[in-house]
Amino acid sequence: MFQNQIFFTAYNFYLCFFFLSMKKFAIYTLGCKLNFSESSSISRLFFGNGFERVEFGEPSDVVIINTCTVTEAADKKCRQAIKKAVKTSPFAIVAVVGCYAQLKPGQIDKIEGVDIILDQKEKFRLLEYVRAHTGKKLVQTSDARIINEFYPTYSSGDRTRSFFKVQDGCDYFCAYCTVPLARGKSRSGTIDQCVRIAYEIAEKGMKEIILTGINLGDFGKGTDESLLGLIRALENVEGIERFRISSVEPNLLTDEIIDFVAESGKFMPHFHIPLQSGSDKILQLMGRRYDTVKFRERIARIRKNLPDAFIGIDVIVGVSGETEDDFEDSYNFISNIDFSELHVFSYSERDNTRATGFEMKVSVGEKKSRSQRLLTLSENKLKKFYKSGIGKTTFVLFEDFNDKGKMYGYTENYIKVETDYNASLANEIKKVRLTGLTDRNTMKIDFVK
Repeated sequence: MFQNQIFFTAYNFYLCFFFLSMKKFAIYTLGCKLNFSESSSISRLFFGNGFERVEFGEPSDVVIINTCTVTEAADKKCRQAIKKAVKTSPFAIVAVVGCYAQLKPGQIDKIEGVDIILDQKEKFRLLEYVRAHTGKKLVQTSDARIINEFYPTYSSGDRTRSFFKVQDGCDYFCAYCTVPLARGKSRSGTIDQCVRIAYEIAEKGMKEIILTGINLGDFGKGTDESLLGLIRALENVEGIERFRISSVEPNLLTDEIIDFVAESGKFMPHFHIPLQSGSDKILQLMGRRYDTVKFRERIARIRKNLPDAFIGIDVIVGVSGETEDDFEDSYNFISNIDFSELHVFSYSERDNTRATGFEMKVSVGEKKSRSQRLLTLSENKLKKFYKSGIGKTTFVLFEDFNDKGKMYGYTENYIKVETDYNASLANEIKKVRLTGLTDRNTMKIDFVK
């Protein structure tokens, strides 16, 4: 018994020494911009408590994997990242958080070397869990749908722009999607809270904010606030020169929001709208809350008020039940609307979704073929959109990144430009003339005094 007491005393001393001496952490993020926003906020918790961040793959005391589970491929990348963390930092505390940790903690638990698995409710308390870690594996799970708290986050690794999460969760339960199970119900911050954080971002020297959320158009749901009210308030934030609105559902992208952006001095002419399918039959099967008529109306409204706006569209191909004729209907609808670029996703069957019960599965080869047709269409549309800007004068916010002597920036309507690297241009907004396309899908420019 005496020997056991000596052992446990020595072990407890070792643990205390270990936690007091922990100085390095690494974080690896998979998935959407929302995850990157949350990873930045988690990182700041560690920065504020004496930790130094190192690159993922370097030896560290704590390794954090912020995961995604939107597709089977995303799950596989998560498992690969976790195994790499265990291999490169065998003595580190390895913590896994995010959507994959929420939905499939059992799969992660089977990976040797993982110490902490936290659900969405607890992930922002990760530092507390790391400090309290006793060497015994901890798996914290709960139903995301019971989460009521909203935790605002923003990215700060890029000193030019910040992704600012103002909304989380979704109440839609589309047939193919596990987001409501992984993220919980729709909830958001208040306008006053968001304005305060926007000023905080401005104090860090960033000039552009991208508003993000799982269902951003749902901001303020259940209160007397709304996305329109939020963007009106943010327009007056000093120090931020540009705002962009990330993905908004077509049924929530109101005339008033489009009209406000058209008149705004800070909100950029840039919209991202999830379509998912150009077939009304498939939209209904998916459980989407709009049809192609509504979607076409939204595009027409934007083009009427903002003819040069960038319009990005999300499309899913190969959802169970999508016949060749359905895809042709979708392709023809998409090809006949005036968009700028497509984000194309191949459907991946997810557990606990209605789509798993749909008859007629689409083969992997057919999904690839359909995706490629849409990607080719997107390539042509984007090139046409870029060419329409040649000769026009606009303003560019330049990024601080030296790419073999070149640097890049984005116009107000999201055209990527390039010029020779000049450190004095970084995080500056400059007036330019667009002069022609490069072979790298960027635009050449002349500076205008």
